[in-house]
Amino acid sequence: MRVSRTVHRGAARRRTGWPAAVAALLAPVALAGCGVTDTGPAAAGAPAAGARTAGGAVVRAYFVAAHGTWPVTRPAPPGAGPQTALNVLLAGPTPAERARGLVTALPAGTHRVRARAAPGAVDLYLPWLVSELDTAAVSQLVCTAASAPGIPGGKRPVDVVVRVHESGLPSGAADSWAVTCDESGVAAPVAGR
Repeated sequence: MRVSRTVHRGAARRRTGWPAAVAALLAPVALAGCGVTDTGPAAAGAPAAGARTAGGAVVRAYFVAAHGTWPVTRPAPPGAGPQTALNVLLAGPTPAERARGLVTALPAGTHRVRARAAPGAVDLYLPWLVSELDTAAVSQLVCTAASAPGIPGGKRPVDVVVRVHESGLPSGAADSWAVTCDESGVAAPVAGR
């Protein structure tokens, strides 16, 4: 009985060694025949433009995640514009978005932020002073306004100028300050203003 076990063990060793050796010999052949060559970069067409889904336009609202602002999209009703997008932002993240870790840095409570689209720009009227807001809250407002549908002029969101009008400023203060939303979802002052 001991002899058969020894023979069986040796046969098992031979069987496991053979497939591994064949696989080691065939791997270079399989990899060489994959047909991928070094052709360098190739044009792939224009980048995606606009925010669309199968059902049409979307509203993009920026909320705060662990590492900065994060856009979420929701279907846009017909005729949606910057005011619609800001209303979505002010309503806050949905329960599913909160479960993913998204929150808002905007002050709690009922606030009315008004937005008006202009060619390549949005005028944003805040019920707060910007100095009273967290920088993430400012980015949420600016990036949501810049990414809104219905802004005339056909500019990309990063090229839309958002003119922020603050309430409660003393007379003689600047009427507005111009900012844009950069590629990373952060509000940045427009150079030269």
